[in-house]
Amino acid sequence: MPDPIHTKVLVLGGGPGGYVAAIRAGQLGLDTTLVEAGKLGGTCLIRGCIPSKAVIHSAGYFESMTQAASPKGLHGIRLASPPSLDMAELYAWKEGIVRRLNTGVAALLKRAKVGVVEGWGTFSDAKTCIVQTKDGEQRIVAEHVILAAGSKPVELPFLPFGGKIVSSTEALDLKVLPKNLVVVGAGYIGLELGIAFRKLGSAVTIVEALDRILPLYDAELVAPVAKWLKANGVAVHLGAKAKGADAKGLVVETADGKTQTLPADIILVTVGRKPATEGWGLESMAVDMAGRFVKVDDRCHTSMKNVWAVGDLVGEPMLEHKAATQGEMVAEIIAGHKRHFDPVAIPAVCFTEPEIVSAGLLPDEAAARGEIVTAIFPFAANGRALSMDAGEGFVRIVARKDDHRVLGIQAVGRHVAELSGEFSHALAMGALLEDVAGTIHVHPTLSEAYHESALRALGHAIHI
Repeated sequence: MPDPIHTKVLVLGGGPGGYVAAIRAGQLGLDTTLVEAGKLGGTCLIRGCIPSKAVIHSAGYFESMTQAASPKGLHGIRLASPPSLDMAELYAWKEGIVRRLNTGVAALLKRAKVGVVEGWGTFSDAKTCIVQTKDGEQRIVAEHVILAAGSKPVELPFLPFGGKIVSSTEALDLKVLPKNLVVVGAGYIGLELGIAFRKLGSAVTIVEALDRILPLYDAELVAPVAKWLKANGVAVHLGAKAKGADAKGLVVETADGKTQTLPADIILVTVGRKPATEGWGLESMAVDMAGRFVKVDDRCHTSMKNVWAVGDLVGEPMLEHKAATQGEMVAEIIAGHKRHFDPVAIPAVCFTEPEIVSAGLLPDEAAARGEIVTAIFPFAANGRALSMDAGEGFVRIVARKDDHRVLGIQAVGRHVAELSGEFSHALAMGALLEDVAGTIHVHPTLSEAYHESALRALGHAIHI
């Protein structure tokens, strides 16, 4: 065994929480070592956010070309024949993006003078990690430990992953387009991928045990997505329970109590994710737990001195931008800065068709705290939206009635993900309706709908 590595900061996990923490620690002059068993970048970059958005983007191109090849054409554009799809080539293009970003993360770590140890790390105590590398065991002893092990898909005992039963990870690596895809779970991951595969030409069926899709959002926000699913022939079984799989497909019990088999050559199970707490010695670290998550305070400090945890390990929401923010904060705290994690809002985006953005409180949540005012401005009255064939959807603003403090902002529509930063910024700055209404928004852009929603809440919208 080589000599032990003694380091000021040891980071377990090279995902967004871990690599951001390591880079920031390196920038601050802290001797930092990062341990990662797979590719740098974690779930988001390698197996989730980035590859899925690449597939979603390509699926949009394919859908547009398919429409242009129809007898009606698309905005006067007509193709002589329908487009063809090479899934292996799409996979290769997606992997090229992943490789580029993975290489970029490695370069950033090197520039920050972070030592990277490749291999599976297991803690023997709170400050000692044994890494199984390709060259043997490497012992690392640290003064501070940042746990950033991430999460993994939840597996149903009666639908174990393997063969035609896949998680989102395997779905993004398919090199043959499934003829019939059944998605178990109508959360954002299942619907994002289900919609993308429908655009690419698969017959898609959604199975959801609850009585609605996208249960984290209210019915008003979800309605345009449900409308798209129906218009594009996606079968949705609500109140249905998956029972298992047979040679023909997925066996389900429908809402009326009947059992049927839904044809499927691929069954995509997306019923949630759970923190990756097993297999790396968490039980040897004597940290307190909060249910299935590692318990932390508002500085992401655990119950063990100088042991920190960030990202998916510490609770919902399991989002890249939360993990990265926590990782940066912890590095600065270790360097002596005074920081704590108490964001006004952690915005979330669902990359469905159309997209959904939510920042801050939904109307029902805000109303539970006092009297509110809400207003909606439809994209059907926004010139930029209509010019992009994106007139479906709206922007909604929620504010306190007494002082007009903005409490929440939501939107549903094509390309609305790009408004999420402005929404989050307004909430973080404590904006009033008058602040949003008094800010000049560029014409023609989708952001004008946000401006108009504030005007409407004040009682004097211009374009509706």
